[in-house]
Amino acid sequence: MVSSDRFTVNASILFTELPLLERPAAAAAAGFDKIELWWPWVDAPVPEPAELDALRGALEDAQVQLTGLNFYAGQLPGPDRGALSVPGEESEKFRANIDVTADFARSVGCKALNALYGNRVEGASEAEQDALALENLGLAARAADRVGAVLLVEALNAPESPECPLVSAPRALEVVDAVNTATGLDNARFLMDLYHLSMNGEDLPAVIENSLDRTAHVQIADNPGRGAPGTGSLDFGDLFERLDKAGYDGLIGLEYKPGDNGSAASFGWLK
Repeated sequence: MVSSDRFTVNASILFTELPLLERPAAAAAAGFDKIELWWPWVDAPVPEPAELDALRGALEDAQVQLTGLNFYAGQLPGPDRGALSVPGEESEKFRANIDVTADFARSVGCKALNALYGNRVEGASEAEQDALALENLGLAARAADRVGAVLLVEALNAPESPECPLVSAPRALEVVDAVNTATGLDNARFLMDLYHLSMNGEDLPAVIENSLDRTAHVQIADNPGRGAPGTGSLDFGDLFERLDKAGYDGLIGLEYKPGDNGSAASFGWLK
């Protein structure tokens, strides 16, 4: 079984009953010293420096390490699934955010930056969107490399994200390979979210076996329901054992909905 210090709490889905700046301390009070975040300022790809300083201070005060951060991804949570493949204003917002995210990550020692691909949109061909995506992912990969981080590419799931083209492990891995080829940096990696992959009906043991060499982060939630392990039907004991046997020694992000009793009460499965 994976030890508890291997877990990092996604504080953009857990502890959201609290203001952003209180979540690091809440995670610490629940026994965790690591968190990850979606881009916290949904409407501000380039927030005021004071907002960045405040989050940095909250992490330092709680003695909690930020282990992962999303680049700007549009309205998330909400209808969007990323911005980097969306021509026009959203792509420009993503580009404006790249160095902000990378520099903040460097300032807090965060080594993993997640770039969500985005939905298909009317008025742009798939080829146009994919070309824009590769260009923007290349920019993000170079910024991540500059601050000593990996660039994560995540597969979502088709039932919940029907307009997103990255809804399988093989498709996300194609993008990982394309970015590494384009940049020559070899710092793009797969974010293996076992909830999304299970929602797609993918063979999770096979995904673990076949893609771990290009995987830098794993996230979990049970299925159905996206709740904590034990609320659905996934066998996490088996999945953790498979990850261990395959040689995965990275962090596992807890990216699940806490349920009606609140976030602090959702970690009983760890015992």
